[in-house]
Amino acid sequence: MVWSMVDLPNIEPFLQRYNELESKLADPSVFKDQELATKISREHSKIKVILEQFEEISICQKAIEDAKELINEPEFAETAKEEIEKLEIKIPSLHKTLLYSMLPEDPDLGRNTIIEIRAGAGGGEASLFASDLYRMYCKLAENKNWNFECMSQSTSETGGFKEVIFLLKGQEVWSKLKFESGVHRVQRVPVTEASGRIHTSTATVAVLPEARDVEIKIDPSELEINVCRASGPGGQGVNTTDSAVQILHKPTGLTVYCADERSQLKNKNKGMTVLKSRLLNLKQTEEREKYAKERRDQVGTGDRSERIRTYNFPQSRITDHRINYTSHALNEALLGDLDHLFDALSQEDQKIKLENMLSENE
Repeated sequence: MVWSMVDLPNIEPFLQRYNELESKLADPSVFKDQELATKISREHSKIKVILEQFEEISICQKAIEDAKELINEPEFAETAKEEIEKLEIKIPSLHKTLLYSMLPEDPDLGRNTIIEIRAGAGGGEASLFASDLYRMYCKLAENKNWNFECMSQSTSETGGFKEVIFLLKGQEVWSKLKFESGVHRVQRVPVTEASGRIHTSTATVAVLPEARDVEIKIDPSELEINVCRASGPGGQGVNTTDSAVQILHKPTGLTVYCADERSQLKNKNKGMTVLKSRLLNLKQTEEREKYAKERRDQVGTGDRSERIRTYNFPQSRITDHRINYTSHALNEALLGDLDHLFDALSQEDQKIKLENMLSENE
């Protein structure tokens, strides 16, 4: 008989951190900062679960040791064997759950999220595909009861989007959408194609966590802000006033253009929200590259030049190339039914992070 015992990870750092958090939560002054209190409470709850899971495995392993001592006693041998067999099945599952629980929490969990969609290769068809992706995410937001706010849009002559930027607010937004950055490709017969030939077009998606003011400080002298008359569709009130705002961040060369609102101030505020989130994303990308040069530490790089997904209309197929995942529920996906895809991406990401954590501890 094989007695199932697993090597338990070092629990001491978690125990020490748990005691630190207990002390903080006992301090009434912590609750004056509600955001800090929420963060501490969430970490406290997470570590409490880890300690409980560790304790449960320890109890099971002790029970196996106790049962082993009874194997050679005839009156207890059968019961002891049954107990060991039961625990041999239970312990590996508990161990796997514990390891996943010990993975670091995503620091951007719970953040509002900015989505930027831009037409890529394919001319007018690419802009129509960009508008399809926009509607897909809008439908998803509606299904999830997330709050939606358009930040900026630029339409094409075909009625699609050259570019559209919007903000989604909700507790699950970031965790659901964080793997959507990259090149999305469509294969279909364009409405303008008389011969029925299938065309391939692309659109790029960038997913950015909304930056908090404390994370990104911008020196006003680093900005060049220009106001102008909004161009393109948008209504008479927009087009007859100098309400459009273009913001240039001189150190990075990042430019944001907002013309959705009739108010110059509102457009400036929206532009600054987008700019800060782009700067935060730039900062996070640099940090990831610095610490992960020699390994893959997540599903995809988050690089908007990486081809991640194909939407094939003739076969009603949607394929995510990073995890070799294919579904033939394309129409449902375009109506915002994307959870099956998000779940598959999340599971693969956790698997990669777990492999990295275990290799670091070897």
